[in-house]
Amino acid sequence: MRQLRYSINVTLDGCCHHEAGVAPDEESMRFWTAGMERADALLFGRVTYEMMESAWRKPLTGVWPEWMNEWEIPFAEAIDRKKKYVVSSTLERVDWNAELVRGDLKRSVQRLKQESGEGGLSVGGVTLPLALADLGLIDEYEFVVQPVLAGHGPTLFAGLSEPIELALVDRHEFRSGAVAMRYRDDRRKVRVLAGGSIL
Repeated sequence: MRQLRYSINVTLDGCCHHEAGVAPDEESMRFWTAGMERADALLFGRVTYEMMESAWRKPLTGVWPEWMNEWEIPFAEAIDRKKKYVVSSTLERVDWNAELVRGDLKRSVQRLKQESGEGGLSVGGVTLPLALADLGLIDEYEFVVQPVLAGHGPTLFAGLSEPIELALVDRHEFRSGAVAMRYRDDRRKVRVLAGGSIL
């Protein structure tokens, strides 16, 4: 079964607004590009999908915009070509190598996790990951903690139905002072199958 990893930037005081924190630099973009390349596919809610598309979709001219730094292009190319799944009940259609996900969220994401692939799925955003965490569907959490006190919200996982115990599996420090920490969901999930075997 494919793993589902949630990755996001967050400030020291918990703000997860995309404009809070330290501006991306070459080192951090290499980190995010590696994660993007590793995933089999991306899972977004509507807001995150539209935000990412507006920033990182390759123009019809085939030429990246002048504002984009050379070291941002590998990330842009990686996300542009990656398969995407968009959870939305309001969008009528998507493109940008994307497919709409409708209906029961738990069943739909479980189906995606059961498909073949070695890199797993990567989810971004704020609202969708909260729902996925409540359903116990996120296997790994990756937080890049920025050395900034934002002094305002939004914050991660506001309204989570119950605490989730996590175990640290990796840590990486950036020259900017940011720290990436990757955790796995450490709750013990034992499922007795119909035949009596335990998974």
